[in-house]
Amino acid sequence: MKSLKYTIIKSESQYDEYCNILEGLLLKDDMGNEDEIELLTFLIKKWDSENNSLFDLDPIALLKSLMKENGLQAKDLVEILHLSKGTVSKMLNYNRGLSKDTIRKLSSYFNVSQEAFNRPYRLNNEINRRFRDASLMNTRKNLEKVIAIEN
Repeated sequence: MKSLKYTIIKSESQYDEYCNILEGLLLKDDMGNEDEIELLTFLIKKWDSENNSLFDLDPIALLKSLMKENGLQAKDLVEILHLSKGTVSKMLNYNRGLSKDTIRKLSSYFNVSQEAFNRPYRLNNEINRRFRDASLMNTRKNLEKVIAIEN
């Protein structure tokens, strides 16, 4: 029986090896390797979906991790997301939530499911500090209603 060139990834070292092979094939830019590239991409994505802990991180921690992995800084996000430096800073410091448009752009740029960024997380916001329930996050609040409810 003929041995397969590539098999289902079963270890971290095999995953790293396949990633390196795929990177080499992509750098060659040879159209004759399309099937091999597709197969490696499929195997790597399968491993990622089963073994990656993206959903263990809150969206901002995930974003920071992806930025570090890709050698990006906050100023790079300004260009990628078409947002001001202040807005990006507020997002990275948990002072402002991620908008739908921002989630779409991040998902597309990092090639990650939108679900990874579209999850609730706690914001460090003065308005949120008035609430005992920490699950109130990423929501806009009408201060007049908030004060009326609390009193």
